[in-house]
Amino acid sequence: MGQHTPLYQAHLDANARMVDFGGWDMPINYGSQIEEHHQVRRAAGMFDVSHMTVVEIEGPQARDFLRYLLANDVNRLTTPGRALYGCMLNENGGVVDDLITYYLGDEHYRVVVNAATRDKDLAWMNEHVTAYDAGLTERADLAMLAVQGPEARSKVAGLLDNGAAAEALKPFSAAIIQDLFIARTGYTGEDGFEILLAPEQAVGFWHKLLAAGVAPCGLGARDTLRLEAGMNLYGQDMDDTTSPLESGLGGTIALKDDRPFIGRAVIEEQKNTGVDNYFTGLLLEQRGVMRPGQRVDGADGSQGVITSGSFSPTLEKAIALARVPKTIIGDCHVDIRGKQVPARLVKPPFVRNGKACEGIL
Repeated sequence: MGQHTPLYQAHLDANARMVDFGGWDMPINYGSQIEEHHQVRRAAGMFDVSHMTVVEIEGPQARDFLRYLLANDVNRLTTPGRALYGCMLNENGGVVDDLITYYLGDEHYRVVVNAATRDKDLAWMNEHVTAYDAGLTERADLAMLAVQGPEARSKVAGLLDNGAAAEALKPFSAAIIQDLFIARTGYTGEDGFEILLAPEQAVGFWHKLLAAGVAPCGLGARDTLRLEAGMNLYGQDMDDTTSPLESGLGGTIALKDDRPFIGRAVIEEQKNTGVDNYFTGLLLEQRGVMRPGQRVDGADGSQGVITSGSFSPTLEKAIALARVPKTIIGDCHVDIRGKQVPARLVKPPFVRNGKACEGIL
């Protein structure tokens, strides 16, 4: 039996199908994964993401520590509540994890990392923080809900006395409203919030959202939503052996000044010489489903690999993310159980605001 979030019983009461995810018993769906996917694209859905790891970084040198730890630069964060997406890299330029950092003050930051990488992330942070006048505190006392979709902000605001303050939040900004840490962030490609709250508040707020018409959604829909949005999944689309430049995350690297950060020397060399493989989207031209690990074949005989793939409920086509050689351009084939199926390379995301992006279909 895995670990349980504060909402575990609520999931069982809603007839959720539970699976193990990173050592946690989590809902994969509540009946129909496709219906849950459409609910987020068309209205509002909610996810229990309390398995995510929240870490407070505090101290006089908290900023200096994070500027060294992350490839993106927290020096860009100057307004309390502002957030930054970026990667922790190892000395070889590989991605230890991707995460969101919130600026709460000059000596206080909040970091949210992936559940499956908790142990190695905390070990990596603790190894490097010793050189700084700063400390780490894991916040196991917080639950986390993600409310996503075109109606998500208004649904949440309707449950708050000061709902206007929540609706006024800018993207990648957060504020404390009625003891809730509400951030306008997400992992679906839709607008919405990620909300940190006390475990004893979580069940009550979940039921208020249910009563307001927000549908519970599981990890299955979360995966197809993030894939349509072209968002990476750690352990599939990037890992310790791949750099951000090979994973479509070059925009999260800040190299404008001489700030030292872990992995910088390798990243600079890759920028100067180029990388052999690049990250791209794929659309299957025939029936079938693309899955991680399937081979991508170029006309010149070069080969790449699918890192994430699934059926897109919004597009009603198979889509994928892949890492391929620079020689593969335009059309290619995917090896699906020994059959060469034609596919087309496209630039992700595939879906934005519930509709196909330009040039996708």
